[in-house]
Amino acid sequence: MNRILKTTAIAAAVMSVATVAQAREQVRIVGSSTVYPFASYVAEEFGATTEYPTPVIESTGTGGGMRLFCNGVGDDTPDITNASRNMKPAEFERCTENGVTDITEAFIGYDGIVFAQSATNEAMNLTREQLFLALAAKVPVDGELVDNPYTQWSDIDPSLPEREIAVYGPPTTSGTRDAFEELVMEAVSEDMPAYGGEAYTNIRSDGAFIDAGENDNLIVQRLAENTDAFGIFGYSFLEENRDTLIGSSIDGVPPTPEAIGSGEYPVSRSLFFYIKNQHADDVPAMYAYAKMFMSEKMIGDMGYLKPLGLIPAPQEVREEARQEVHNHEPIELADLK
Repeated sequence: MNRILKTTAIAAAVMSVATVAQAREQVRIVGSSTVYPFASYVAEEFGATTEYPTPVIESTGTGGGMRLFCNGVGDDTPDITNASRNMKPAEFERCTENGVTDITEAFIGYDGIVFAQSATNEAMNLTREQLFLALAAKVPVDGELVDNPYTQWSDIDPSLPEREIAVYGPPTTSGTRDAFEELVMEAVSEDMPAYGGEAYTNIRSDGAFIDAGENDNLIVQRLAENTDAFGIFGYSFLEENRDTLIGSSIDGVPPTPEAIGSGEYPVSRSLFFYIKNQHADDVPAMYAYAKMFMSEKMIGDMGYLKPLGLIPAPQEVREEARQEVHNHEPIELADLK
């Protein structure tokens, strides 16, 4: 009887290992909603042209993806996380505490954060200061910080239209939100005496800013329904919806691929994905997927991802990033500060 039980247990264990091995042929990816369209394209191509199954990708937002990625090493954690900003030092430290100690950063190109509206309106030229005054929870009035009193754009500047301030934007877990706060909210508030030289990033919560979740396509849909509203999302979603949306110029610079790639557009950012090297042995498809993503046919000047809205980096920058991924170079805490 004991021999039968032992044999049964061994068989069950073998079946369990086989099931895990089979499951881990499929790469699991989480993270940024901005990187999601690019990663999804690569995943479909990967599934169609290699021996491996199509990777599973969840759009969790950059912050949400980092939390899942840094939970530890093992079958119940993702292999890759997409990010529309660099990993934060605190996230790296949490990864380390949970045993995720070998991570490679993959830089794929550039993106701009656009402030878009329905194409039924005339294009607007906004400054970052006007955006800040429209969305900050507290703003200076007569030298004092008060709850934001502005309800229409014309309240901020008479040259702006008499339209209600209604902005659909990303949640706090989003890398787009992080980048917007840094490139707009921090940049403006640090130069305003009322904030004492400190960065102020609190977004108003009185209904003028509407948290639209991690799915940027929902923002696009809502702008079609509410033509007075604006939306904040990555350039790729503007590129995909040129027939229905128009982007605003920021500080006099329109959101074009050239302006974003050169850094002239003031709300530009870099895009990444992060690889958990400790999963390489158990997930052989992981490096193959990463190699395809970093290839010229994907992120190059004539790559498949460019028409989707990815702004390619200069060739020498692409090659350096590609080599870091091919060599599985680990990032260190000092690299993120």
